[in-house]
Amino acid sequence: MSITAISVAAYIVASLLFILSLAGLSKHETSKSGLTYGIVGMGIALLATIALVIDKVLKPELDLTWLPVALMAGAIVIGALIGFWRARIVEMTGMPELIALLHSFVGLAAVLIGWNGAIEGFHADGVNPADVRALTNIHEAEIAIGIFIGAVTLTGSIVANRKLSGKMKSAPLMLPGKNLINVGSIVVFIVLTAVYVSRDTHGDNTSMILLGVITALALFLGWHLVASIGGGDMPVVISMLNSYSGWAAAASGFLLSNDLLIVTGALVGSSGAYLSYIMCKAMNRSFISVIAGGFGIEAGPADDTDYGEHREVNAEQVAELLTGAKSVVITPGYGMAVAQAQYGVAELTSELRKKGVEVRFGIHPVAGRLPGHMNVLLAEAKVPYDIVLEMDEINDDFPETDVVLVIGANDTVNPAASEDPGSPIAGMPVLTVWEAENVIVFKRSMAAGYAGVQNPLFFRDNSAMLFGDAKDRVQDILAAMH
Repeated sequence: MSITAISVAAYIVASLLFILSLAGLSKHETSKSGLTYGIVGMGIALLATIALVIDKVLKPELDLTWLPVALMAGAIVIGALIGFWRARIVEMTGMPELIALLHSFVGLAAVLIGWNGAIEGFHADGVNPADVRALTNIHEAEIAIGIFIGAVTLTGSIVANRKLSGKMKSAPLMLPGKNLINVGSIVVFIVLTAVYVSRDTHGDNTSMILLGVITALALFLGWHLVASIGGGDMPVVISMLNSYSGWAAAASGFLLSNDLLIVTGALVGSSGAYLSYIMCKAMNRSFISVIAGGFGIEAGPADDTDYGEHREVNAEQVAELLTGAKSVVITPGYGMAVAQAQYGVAELTSELRKKGVEVRFGIHPVAGRLPGHMNVLLAEAKVPYDIVLEMDEINDDFPETDVVLVIGANDTVNPAASEDPGSPIAGMPVLTVWEAENVIVFKRSMAAGYAGVQNPLFFRDNSAMLFGDAKDRVQDILAAMH
């Protein structure tokens, strides 16, 4: 059996393992096995690709040197070392921006592969001369589309990384006529691609200039699309960029005639798009509006409403309130991740349950800055899966809840989403924590959340603020309880 046949079989096995990986990662209980399937599948795919390259080098009729193998080995070693280093030092709070950065690498790879395909041209060896023209046009269309998707992914992911890391403002960029800019860019891309593909000659200066303009246009569009989306929608953007990176990989697969890249890219692209759609439904957002850079959304006036005075409490008062409660719900957010308070929260949960207090967690679909962010943190701290509930499962129980602890959450518990039609987050389903008897909000200050919206919850009669680092405040509560 030839190396090529073995590699094709290996690609099929790797594709099946990737499908099993996606299925496993959909549940907490099977997430470890899902991760293992993905690692094994990628290992098989990598070995098969190395075998194909070596097999081509060994064929005397191709007259190749071992330089391609050396370059590939160097790239693998360098990439592995960088990946291992980043994985070791990254905090859970830094995962969203790291993932966004990794998406940008996929986009960059797609752009480089597209340009390489344009420079090398289409080789029609063994092809019927009558079909050469049609196949060349298909090849050129693949190049233009692959570069466009890759470039949009590249700059969009960089902007997402900078927004999530605080290097850019989370507020949406509102250029005059921003919707026209987005639609116009797509129209210009279609026209340029049609001109590029229909040319009689390819690889000349005019073709390269057209391709350069397409690349520059896509780089600008990727930047503008994500810059125009507000911080409240960034979890959806990360998921959508994941989808874009998948389609970019699939486009590269067509250019390289690599079936595994096509299958894997399609899996990532379709699953990322579907996840984005689910998240948009959960946030009552228009799927098309979000992926089109907030299409149709205009900036509203700043919220300068006077909600009155807030009330403060200390750890001893909270401890007394918790020990006298029958039902407690904890709603975590990104602030819990920043403070690394999940272990103290898990210990607090255990202590309260020992005292006979019913403790549950309410998780908003977009809590944190990455889908499933809070679930991973709580699982890491050994919080039992059966008491971690989704928003739809917990919302009806708040009126019968004695105490709600809002730890680092803000926009996901903001009553303005359901009560203020003029709010930037109007219509977004939120955890209705204000319906509980008592609400304790853990925050460092009275600053607005990531979406830049003030939260009237902080000023309600049944709410009180516990200021300071969440990790320290949880430890103070535990000490007071003991």
